[in-house]
Amino acid sequence: MSHDSARFAYQEMEASGSSGVQLVVMLYDGAIRFLNDASNSVRQKDLQGKIVAVDRALAIIGELQGTLRMEEGGEIAKSLDTLYTYMTNRILDGSMKLDPRPFDEVVKLLTNLNIAWRTIAQPKHSQDALPQNASAPLEIFG
Repeated sequence: MSHDSARFAYQEMEASGSSGVQLVVMLYDGAIRFLNDASNSVRQKDLQGKIVAVDRALAIIGELQGTLRMEEGGEIAKSLDTLYTYMTNRILDGSMKLDPRPFDEVVKLLTNLNIAWRTIAQPKHSQDALPQNASAPLEIFG
């Protein structure tokens, strides 16, 4: 998934009425899937598969990072920005060293984030039902 493809997916989701939170969940799902593919490809010595999977995972994380609204998102956006940079570096490290462990580490981080975003995305949560600071994640992405 190229940067343009990720942006197109975002725009298409907006046009179809899906929320930005649902898109973030979908992007996390995709990044997790591609990193698991990268990890399996390294273990199977499938370099072409690893290249494709790593490129797609990096494109998704780059899109997530690139759409952060740093001023509106405050500390949450800054923390996510730092975390996305760390994830990118770990993915590149695993890719260069043909080591699946960094991919697996990033999958764990993304899974934890994904659980939090899925909770926010659940239909039973309205803005009134969320704690005061829980609406902040909704404002960190462009």
